[in-house]
Amino acid sequence: MKGIVFTEFLEMVEETHSIDRVDSIIAEAAPPHGGAYTAVGTYPAQEMGALVGALARQSGTPAPELLRSFGTHIFGRFSTLYPGFFTGVTDTFDFLERIESVIHIEVLKLYPDAELPTVLAERTGPGRLRVTYRSPRCMADFAEGLIEGAAAHFGDDITIARSLPRGAAAPELVFSLARAE
Repeated sequence: MKGIVFTEFLEMVEETHSIDRVDSIIAEAAPPHGGAYTAVGTYPAQEMGALVGALARQSGTPAPELLRSFGTHIFGRFSTLYPGFFTGVTDTFDFLERIESVIHIEVLKLYPDAELPTVLAERTGPGRLRVTYRSPRCMADFAEGLIEGAAAHFGDDITIARSLPRGAAAPELVFSLARAE
């Protein structure tokens, strides 16, 4: 997992809790390198799980809720750090449809060793979009937070429903999005 995810998570914890909480969760999670993350480094996804688990235990907030909040937070950061990904994009659906065909291609140019999830978006009717998320890291709550962050960024009023596809070969989840009418 790319280090930017770790550095942004720790920044969010500092903003929403404190620097002392950051130190405390790092101490509890005890990552092998002491929690010194760089944005361009690559780290085991299990370390993120350990950090989130430590924050959940210390804050009393369930891990899925923390991951959704983090997804929303990091979407806002991505919009600031990578404004080119948003050029010509008018709404949440347009953005989600560009993840595989544009954004992930550009991310791999910057970080060739990045292990990205697969995010496939397909319009299923007027005001409806199905997003299939596949990742061995099983961070669907984080992905849902990213979708919520996109909706907030674009000012879209959407509902999100989650389902597990029958017979999925890999860890997979489907998000069904509908615009409010």
